[in-house]
Amino acid sequence: MLPLIVLIAALGLALGSFANVVISRIPAGESVVSPPSACPRCSHPIRARHNIPVVGWLVLKGKCFDCGLPISARYPSIEALMGVLFAVVAWGFGLSWEMGLCLVLVFFTVVLSAIDFDTQRLPDRVVGPFAVNVAVYLLLATVVTGDWAALLGSVAGAAILGLFYFVVWFVYPKGMGFGDVKMSPVIGACLGWFGWAELTVGGFSAFVWGAVVGLTVMAITRRSRKVAIPFGPWMFAGAWTGIVVGPQIAEWYLDSVGL
Repeated sequence: MLPLIVLIAALGLALGSFANVVISRIPAGESVVSPPSACPRCSHPIRARHNIPVVGWLVLKGKCFDCGLPISARYPSIEALMGVLFAVVAWGFGLSWEMGLCLVLVFFTVVLSAIDFDTQRLPDRVVGPFAVNVAVYLLLATVVTGDWAALLGSVAGAAILGLFYFVVWFVYPKGMGFGDVKMSPVIGACLGWFGWAELTVGGFSAFVWGAVVGLTVMAITRRSRKVAIPFGPWMFAGAWTGIVVGPQIAEWYLDSVGL
């Protein structure tokens, strides 16, 4: 188990570096392929020996090797976060199809949440690849395992959550961005693949998380009017709630109401 966790953590660190590129370039309409990574201050290309996730930033003491100006701690933080989350998933699920799907979900959770916090939008250039990666992965898992029931649950989850979010947006478009609607079927597919309890709890929890955060922000800022907050991160928070404790919450609820 330990070698697997270390390997997956290293993969997470590497993908964390790529995640930084996506987070900074996609909202600006830039390519994630070229030019190579460069200092955000002086635009000088980062040398390969300085481009090692987390380590490179620490070696340079958080400053550019060429201009000496500070480089935001956000870059190594994203890399470290991705590495830690990948390790946690590997530890929790082991070498399994569930682990692979959760790794895909972790990557896009970090990337899309960061972009949504920065810009309050979920770009199609990221949501699209998210959908494609999930669809391809679930199809591959189904072909290999022959578990067509899980795929059917995934399709149902995508349809149910997508339709629900569309209705919410249609009834009250000011309360939700259409980017959230576009992403909802992808999250629904992930949750539906795990099961109905995960789908139900995960879908509902997003609104609980959003409400709690919204009320907290209003209390801290002392603003009586509604505060605009990105909803994408709470959709992911809800999804992870469903995956991690969905069955337990569903069982507790059914026991409480006597069903």
